[in-house]
Amino acid sequence: MTTRARRLAALGALLLLVVAVVATVSAVIDSPWRLPVAVALLAAAVLAMWFAVTRTGARRLLAGLLALIAVVAFVLVSLSSSGLVSILFRVALVLAAVALIRDVVAHHPGLLGSDAPPPRTVPPARHGVLIMNMKSGGGKAERSGLEGHCRARGIDGVVLQPGDDLVDLAESAVNGGADVIGMAGGDGSQALVASVAARRDVAMVVVPAGTRNHLALDLGLDRDDVVGALDAFGEAVEQPMDLAEVNGRVFVNNVSLGLYATIVRSPEYRAAKVDTALGALPAALGPGSTPFDLRFTGPDGEPHLGAHVVQVSNNPYGRTAGARTIRPHLDTGHLGVVALVLDGDRAAGSFMAAIAVNRPERFPGFLAWEPTTFQVDSEGEIDVGLDGEALRMETPLRFTVSPAVLRIRRAAWATSRSPTLRELSLRSTIHVVWQTALGRT
Repeated sequence: MTTRARRLAALGALLLLVVAVVATVSAVIDSPWRLPVAVALLAAAVLAMWFAVTRTGARRLLAGLLALIAVVAFVLVSLSSSGLVSILFRVALVLAAVALIRDVVAHHPGLLGSDAPPPRTVPPARHGVLIMNMKSGGGKAERSGLEGHCRARGIDGVVLQPGDDLVDLAESAVNGGADVIGMAGGDGSQALVASVAARRDVAMVVVPAGTRNHLALDLGLDRDDVVGALDAFGEAVEQPMDLAEVNGRVFVNNVSLGLYATIVRSPEYRAAKVDTALGALPAALGPGSTPFDLRFTGPDGEPHLGAHVVQVSNNPYGRTAGARTIRPHLDTGHLGVVALVLDGDRAAGSFMAAIAVNRPERFPGFLAWEPTTFQVDSEGEIDVGLDGEALRMETPLRFTVSPAVLRIRRAAWATSRSPTLRELSLRSTIHVVWQTALGRT
């Protein structure tokens, strides 16, 4: 969405809301008690609709229910003074206004990073190269005809063959003059190409052709639109992104130790990732379970000699379990560390209860903090789940983060799905819409 389009959308949203309020006031102005009630219900409907389209999970369901209740109550209060068509017209104005507000906020360039400047618009790639793993994600790239779409757009497509070294392919592409390099595959492949792009200072495009595509989610991409991601090779927006490392190995999402790393190593994991993970939880956290040999220093400097789970992410996830599927920002310059230490069978039950109410931070053995470096030690090698791939690594594991080393390119439309939108307060929303309507950034 262009600056001019954002401003028109902001002005349109404000105009629709004003018309809806004025029409409501005009219809019920003769009724002293209906006037404040109708206006209050209209405001409640707008607020609930906003939360319904910007939140996820239980919060979205609750907000949607409250929006429906507010709308029904508004209709009932207004029926005695207005016709049904007139009332529904006002409700439609409010729905349209909320949709425009969401687009204005979601496309606002200043909301795509924490303290970083807004992404800059960049011209189309002069020599774009896309490396494609045609078998990743059950063959998503192959099914979408990605190779043919690359040819049609003038992008050099490189198909990953059995035995190929992905890092060597990326290096060869840059040596051949690529100024933008992309990867169509899973997050593990994205990390390898990102390490080359950062080292060689070329921009990178993420094409979500893997299974889970967590990086694409956090970047605001539509994970079901493999071909659409190619738009980033055209005129696009570009912004720096941090990269994390463990013992020199780059990761873009997270490294999991303990329970999850063990699950990833299981033969059944590839075939049924979610079912395997859920099936392993009762045995791993149930009676008699013992912590893994994972030694680290906690956020307050206290030593820990074991843990059931340690996860280190490239930038922190949300603060509660319900938000831990997304990282609102990828440019904080910090790692996100989460550790779970269960002291006995009763503690395991308490933690599962905290998970059930979506409040793991209330459990004393749940630790979460945001360092710039972190270290884990053990007696021998450690099973590691690195961006979903099973590895064994020598200890100690030393984690670091390199701020703003990767130039990431996205199509302008990708910003509309930025997870930052889900973290936005109502006050910030009003500020953004008002400033946009006035033509200010």
